[in-house]
Amino acid sequence: MAAGRLRFTDGGALSTPGIFGVTNGISFCRADQRDALPGADRPLITAPLKEENTMKIAAHVPALLALILITACGAQSSGRSAADERPQDLPAANANASAPASDTVQKIVKTDEEWQKVLTPEQFEVMRKKGTERPFTGAYWNNHDAGTYVCAACGLELFSSDAKFDSGTGWPSFFQPISETHVIRQPDHSFGMDRNELLCARCGGHLGHVFDDGPKPTGLRYCINSASLQFRKKT
Repeated sequence: MAAGRLRFTDGGALSTPGIFGVTNGISFCRADQRDALPGADRPLITAPLKEENTMKIAAHVPALLALILITACGAQSSGRSAADERPQDLPAANANASAPASDTVQKIVKTDEEWQKVLTPEQFEVMRKKGTERPFTGAYWNNHDAGTYVCAACGLELFSSDAKFDSGTGWPSFFQPISETHVIRQPDHSFGMDRNELLCARCGGHLGHVFDDGPKPTGLRYCINSASLQFRKKT
């Protein structure tokens, strides 16, 4: 409702949101609605206001304004949609969030100096500095034995030989990990490309990248550096 003013025959006026009613026996209304009233050509108040009456009306104005403000705020709040009530800019849900508690991966944190003591120079370059081994040079790109591929840095099981396939790229390739909770995907915009980097969920070591050009049933290709893996042959 648009704001109006209280009009009086003595020429006085009080600014307030539009109201129609009676206060202390004195009629008043919105100025912009006055023409619609019967006898609009006659003054609403038939006698000039005395100073004490004006003071009485003025005393009620702060309370009226407070009441109208509270009412307006409530109406604005109730008019919000369900979408407005949702938190904004929430981070995207992590695919690992729904993993059962029994498969929770405990993190391992070490300094670069500590990793250098347990990794070969090639492993350190690939896993801690996000390097990439040359294709067709790694130990496992052409490995066809049955077994499990674990993280070379911390031993976390990552891939099964059952999910390995020949991608022709020169790097070990898998269509799925042993568990989605054992790997972490994160955007990689290095070298002017948009890729999804794959990390070990336990130690954070760089494994490789995942692409959407793999075989069924997932349609994904986990392209992994041999230097990031250790193979445990099935006995």
